[in-house]
Amino acid sequence: MLNERIKVLVVDDTALYRKIIKDVLSEIPNIEVVGSAPNGKIALSKIEVFRPDIITLDLEMPEMDGLDTLRQIKLQQKNVAAIMISAHTTKGAKTTLQALELGAFDFITKPDGSNFVDNLKSLKEQFIPKIEAYLSKKNIRKALHPKPQPVLPAKQTAAPVRSKPTVNQSNHIVNKGLIQKPKIVAIGISTGGPKALAEVIPQLPETLPVPVVIVQHMPPVFTKALAESLNKKSVLNIVEAGDGEILKPGTVYIAPGGKQMKISSGSIPEKYFINITDDPPENHCKPSVDYLFRSVAELFPGKALGVIMTGMGRDGTKGLIKMKQVGAKVLSQNEETCVVYGMPMEAVKAGVVDDVVPLFNMAKHIVKVVNGMY
Repeated sequence: MLNERIKVLVVDDTALYRKIIKDVLSEIPNIEVVGSAPNGKIALSKIEVFRPDIITLDLEMPEMDGLDTLRQIKLQQKNVAAIMISAHTTKGAKTTLQALELGAFDFITKPDGSNFVDNLKSLKEQFIPKIEAYLSKKNIRKALHPKPQPVLPAKQTAAPVRSKPTVNQSNHIVNKGLIQKPKIVAIGISTGGPKALAEVIPQLPETLPVPVVIVQHMPPVFTKALAESLNKKSVLNIVEAGDGEILKPGTVYIAPGGKQMKISSGSIPEKYFINITDDPPENHCKPSVDYLFRSVAELFPGKALGVIMTGMGRDGTKGLIKMKQVGAKVLSQNEETCVVYGMPMEAVKAGVVDDVVPLFNMAKHIVKVVNGMY
């Protein structure tokens, strides 16, 4: 649960929804709702006054909508994280993806059930992990980059301090055998993912000789919108994965929200299939990165590239351990370019990462590994 005071500004054009969000947030320990605004223009002035850590931001508002507000936040370099409030519709999903690419921290969806109490519970359950992810981002950076201690005068002697191990001091897991050219690239990603993928996937060449499978933590509807958005930006074919599809080179398959995705083999030699299931969540995630990575480890020993990118938690680490034990190559996104350095950090700590790569070089590294030049 949250253990640090967080100031929140609620921005929505509907007075009733402003009150609902304020009431929900007020039930979360250590959350202080410092104010509200009916549109982005007023919100920008209140950010200056109240200095919130987080703003909840509606997408459709008069005078200045959510997207324009995000553009101004970026332009004015305001240090505030935006959690978007999205409708669970195709239109809402597409606009939300635009918001994430503009720098929104994350999003939640407006409940559309008929039971008011259940809707309030849904909002609270959605808000808590988003705020925890924001705190995780702050705390990880504090831990990895502590403030320098003041130098003691010459006559004073500081008490000995035992240094804490860093993520780079972990024991590396040794492969069982030599890696061959990968026949598949498997990517796990969460908070900050849509923006990161919008940078990496369009840089992959049309000649990519292997399929790419991705688990991005997102609910239904949004994964389809993500695939469509990336497909417009890329020379590769980007799709929301469907059950039974044959894996093809140069195609990117995104796991559908609310389902699990794994790779299966069939009766045809060297042909592999997408298998979409309704198996339970893992690490509270559905789709789960671990679930996908386990199947990749089983079917592609020594012939897979695992990539772990921005996101909170440790989903993907257990799967990467299995991949690494059978000869996979593993890349992770570096801390500086992650929205939340959680999932990559856990993989590095587990000793499964071969190289830590900044986001802007990730596509180049993937291509090098796939082409056997790494």
